Amino acid sequence: MIDRGEPTPHDRRVLILAPTKRDAVLTKTLLAPAGIVTEFRSTLPAMVAALGAGAAAIVIAEESVASPGSGALADAIAKQPAWSDLPVLVLARPGADSVDVAEAVRTLGNVTVLERPLRFATLLSAVRTAVRARERQYQIRGYLADRVRVEEALRVADRRKDEFLATLGHELRNPLAPMLAALQLLKLGAVTETRSLRAVAVMERQVHHLMRLVDDLLEVSRITRGVIDVQKEPLELGAVLRTAIETSRPLIEAAGQHLTVEIPEQTVPLTGDPVRLTQVFANLLNNASKYSRVGGHIWLKGSKTDQWVVVSVRDDGIGIPPSELTKVFEMFTQVDRSHRRAQGGLGIGLTLVQSLVAMHGGTVEAHSEGSDTGSEFIVRLPLLADSPRRSGRPEGAEPFPPQRILIVDDNRDAAETLSILLAELGATVSVAHSGPEALRALDAFEPHAVLLDIGMPGMDGYEVSRQIRSAGEYADVLLVALTGWGQDDDRERSERAGFNHHLVKPPDIAQLRSILLAHATRVPTREPRAGRQRRS
Repeated sequence: MIDRGEPTPHDRRVLILAPTKRDAVLTKTLLAPAGIVTEFRSTLPAMVAALGAGAAAIVIAEESVASPGSGALADAIAKQPAWSDLPVLVLARPGADSVDVAEAVRTLGNVTVLERPLRFATLLSAVRTAVRARERQYQIRGYLADRVRVEEALRVADRRKDEFLATLGHELRNPLAPMLAALQLLKLGAVTETRSLRAVAVMERQVHHLMRLVDDLLEVSRITRGVIDVQKEPLELGAVLRTAIETSRPLIEAAGQHLTVEIPEQTVPLTGDPVRLTQVFANLLNNASKYSRVGGHIWLKGSKTDQWVVVSVRDDGIGIPPSELTKVFEMFTQVDRSHRRAQGGLGIGLTLVQSLVAMHGGTVEAHSEGSDTGSEFIVRLPLLADSPRRSGRPEGAEPFPPQRILIVDDNRDAAETLSILLAELGATVSVAHSGPEALRALDAFEPHAVLLDIGMPGMDGYEVSRQIRSAGEYADVLLVALTGWGQDDDRERSERAGFNHHLVKPPDIAQLRSILLAHATRVPTREPRAGRQRRS
């Protein structure tokens, strides 16, 4: 008997092997008004064969139990899966105590003996009881099938988790190696300017690579929790694609690959978030480069139909096996990780693509003829819909406002490098390395803004913020949390402690500049007040 999930019509039928065909027809006629589906089998081998497709119960005469083929029926019943206990109704001759009936009870398991001549009410009651018992068995089968599916899903998830952690370790070590080598080079005594610039360039590239890895992980987390939003505005397809190309060009050129771009000359309008759509197409270009050979070819084509903007990213790389086409957008999935032309990654880029495209009301599809035939990803997005352009968004190009900024961080390297950078951008900067030192600096420096690390020993950033806010004279000071923690509950806790903003390390300088500009607009710049009583 087949072990499956939901019952089929065959599972709910009652198979009958009656003494005569007339008996079978009569039984079927009597049971049909009660909603019981019956099927007649003329021989015992036919009955055994029908069991393979499923049955709710069987009705068999005592004479058939004694036939030469009865052993096959006993074998079929003995091979039932663990959840199954097939009801067997034996129609016995008067007395119901023959050797054949005793043998049936011993070998056929769940046997009910009905003595002939049989009253219809007795038969109907016995069959109904058997069918109800069988339905409960099917429920157990369903629970077991669900459990098997859940266990298999957990095994797959566990395997992917292990693969992901191994991949993450590999991807993090890759940029750390050249960064360490560059630092060792800078520590040497006789370093030429050329070598120094080269080392700095290496570290900068690898830091940006690490930031991209972390950002991708955080993006996936935000999307799966439903806390990410897209800020839509009227866009032009060509501008978005050109930005994505510039983002991916270093990776493509490093592999010596050829990129062919076909963008319509006429304007193709669409509505979307320029940052997110750039991320979509850059991820697809990066994916094409990563799974293509050195010197391979990548094609980017944009077009439009009556309702859709269509963008295709095609490559002549390793391709995708047919069995993997439906899985490539799943979290932490990578096609043929061991392939000599695969270049690593966390396996979340395509997950981001699918999620971001869906948030724009579009679709993305993967196509491939199989291994070593290349791949194509086709994105469809709605043409421009009426949507007001956002106004007043800081572009981050203005210089820093003339404000005094206090940086508080127990990590001296982080604090000093950020202070040098902000000073170069026009701000007046002071640095403190602990909570008490920061509170003392308030009176001495009178900052307009405080960039405050949260995870400091002793007095943490939350306590520093609370003490600053408890002093009425600092109500207009801008407090910006600067931390490595960026989850929703971290941001909520910062807000409760009195912070105006919560930035994740390393801070985006353009975003920080925008925050300071907005604060300067709301709060007039004030000069330091001389002769003020110092805080003890």
